[in-house]
Amino acid sequence: MLTTLAGNFANRLGVPAVIGELLIGIVIGPAMLNWVQLNSLVNLFADIGVVVLMFLGGLESNLQLLMKYLRPAIVVATSGVIFPVLLMGAVSWWWGFTPIEALFIGVIFSATSVSISVAVLKEFHALQTREGATILGAAVADDIIGVILLSLMISLLASQGIETAGSHPALGWVLAEQVAFFGGTYLLVKWIAPYLMHLSERLVMASSVTIMSMVICLGMAWLADIVGLSGAIGAFFAGIAVANTPYRETLADHVEPLGNAVFIPVFFVSVGLNMTLAHLGENLWLIVVLTVLACLTKLVGCGLGARICGFNLTSSTVIGTGMIARGEMGLITAQIGHQAGLMSNASYSAMILVIILATVLAPLFLKPALKQLLPAKKAVA
Repeated sequence: MLTTLAGNFANRLGVPAVIGELLIGIVIGPAMLNWVQLNSLVNLFADIGVVVLMFLGGLESNLQLLMKYLRPAIVVATSGVIFPVLLMGAVSWWWGFTPIEALFIGVIFSATSVSISVAVLKEFHALQTREGATILGAAVADDIIGVILLSLMISLLASQGIETAGSHPALGWVLAEQVAFFGGTYLLVKWIAPYLMHLSERLVMASSVTIMSMVICLGMAWLADIVGLSGAIGAFFAGIAVANTPYRETLADHVEPLGNAVFIPVFFVSVGLNMTLAHLGENLWLIVVLTVLACLTKLVGCGLGARICGFNLTSSTVIGTGMIARGEMGLITAQIGHQAGLMSNASYSAMILVIILATVLAPLFLKPALKQLLPAKKAVA
């Protein structure tokens, strides 16, 4: 009820609905009223929400457009990783963190969560633009680079005698698994998904086509998670695979209400529920500085990468703002550092707050950038 009302008021104010849902999470969560806490049920619904959201993003994406803008996507992702690692790492070291802690902070903010940007791009029907394709492609590349950096960081921690929680496979094995995953994704798009969807149509079962699409979606999310990628990336490719079948429109009509009714709003609320105001006073200026840098390093880094690839200033701004949100990848990376004993509770709370603030601010920057871009596209058309 609260997410519906918050989304309604946000839209009436001209703000993306996801902002209202994020803010509701902050208000009713531990940060303020403490009515709702993150528990296993909320986390489960949130995980399904981000998977369904990215599946819908894949459904609305154009595979040919994604392949066309693969090179700029890689350049944008690389540039958008270098800037946060160097600048945020340097500022953290200057602030008093040890070199390893400072480097880890840079790695935390090198990650991008495109889920929230996808929601805004969908709202503006901008997923099938070259900017939307570049953002989505860059997010995939960014996720892979983030996993590599995290694996290297864990290896560095081990060499320093710091035990990390859980067992982590060697970097070479992780990369081999990811190559196999993307090889399997090609097979899925080309042959497996069309065959399974055609087979499902012949089943004497209500909603058999929708059920089969969910099998593909959740199966790909599970496989992506196994090889160390975000489950959202697997769901995104599942959406692309299913979009290349004749059932695209039917599935969009069936799956979107399923996601928007419960799971997707809970995902956005869960981001707000992660926020806590503990240790806010002692780390206030650190939080302010890192939040500004978290936004600027992606905006400038990814925007510069887009400019290098020939995008104009308006398009580069859209791409840069579309990569600002950190979301679940940043939270996961920060949690690993905290579990490893690399961060104190106060530092961990500060990093989580910065991740949340950057994620909340991202749609506020993206919406005006899109408003400036889309009229120009219509005028050219």
